[in-house]
Amino acid sequence: MTTPISGTVAAGWESVREVFADNFASQGEVGAAVSIFHRGECVVDLIGGFTDKTDAVPYSKDTLQLVFSTTKGIAAIALAMLVDRGLVDYDDLVVDHWPEFGQHGKDEATIAQLVSHQCGLYAVDGPLTIEEALDWNTITARLAATAPRWPIGTAHGYHALTYGWLIGEVIRRVDGRSPGRFVQEEIAGPLGVEMYIGLPAEHEPRVSDVTTQRSTKKESKVDPKIAAMIEQFMGPGTPAHDALSLGGAFGDGAFNQPRVRAAEIPAANGISNARSLATIYAATMQEMNGTQLLSSAVRERAARTVTPENEPDKCLVLGTTFGMGFMTSGPFVPMAGPGSFGHPGAGGSVAFAQPSRDLAFAYVMNAMSANLAGDLRSQALIKAASSVADSL
Repeated sequence: MTTPISGTVAAGWESVREVFADNFASQGEVGAAVSIFHRGECVVDLIGGFTDKTDAVPYSKDTLQLVFSTTKGIAAIALAMLVDRGLVDYDDLVVDHWPEFGQHGKDEATIAQLVSHQCGLYAVDGPLTIEEALDWNTITARLAATAPRWPIGTAHGYHALTYGWLIGEVIRRVDGRSPGRFVQEEIAGPLGVEMYIGLPAEHEPRVSDVTTQRSTKKESKVDPKIAAMIEQFMGPGTPAHDALSLGGAFGDGAFNQPRVRAAEIPAANGISNARSLATIYAATMQEMNGTQLLSSAVRERAARTVTPENEPDKCLVLGTTFGMGFMTSGPFVPMAGPGSFGHPGAGGSVAFAQPSRDLAFAYVMNAMSANLAGDLRSQALIKAASSVADSL
């Protein structure tokens, strides 16, 4: 069966379409979309495949997609907008806005340390159920009452789920609105795009569930030694496992549940599409649809790497690089190279901007690969896009 691909490609950007099509042929793609803005203009907007492996329903412009940690970049933009408005500063103490956070010696933590994963709060103290995690007041109170896993500011470790409630509570305390509502009213609405953190029930039928990649001839068996290493560093009881599943509260398949998609989890349950995500990142650099989200000064501060060079991530083991809530370009997540800021999501999605190329990029998909970042499908698309941008 020929994979259906629709959308638009500007003259000169045809190589991106070729890579997009090849992902279906050789990388096990099921349903996906990619959107690219260059110099404020949409030059690529492609959609292909199906909403699941039955090939019954084509992936379309109306399809919505869970993007996991790609959500973190949108939360970072929301906070940066409040910084731009003078309502909060990255150098503020968290307790200046959230007094209860100061328990267990956390009273000296800055917002900059909080959003760059340096506060040692990748899990909560004590057992936690998914029902408790889905209740905003419960989970934020539990985080405020949790002791940091290391002295704040001495290390960093990926707060895979807790980041969202931590940055989200700062947004709520500063602005008065929940992060999901802020994103709707201050980002998605003005730009005319779809980005939900807390999906309204009426849109649930449009969401393509995440699945696994199709089998391909290029597949190879996992080396048992590598499998053992993964288990050692990411298995139950490890910081990675606790961070990625909140101590097991979010098990396999949790994010395909409507109740999880309806909650506000600003680290992991954003529902959007590629065109919307790329538009949002383009609007951090210039006016889009009459709206520019960030000033250049705040954008540059937020996109600057603050985690020490080559410092191992306490949760992911490898070195990761963070700015003010954004992942920045580094060996773990190169994006389009130096100056890129954004965030990848588990299984493959990614959205970012690179001001030096005036490039905004977003890729979403329903077929998850076994990675947290550096997905082969997105990296091939980014490489093709970067090459075209450099030639113009």
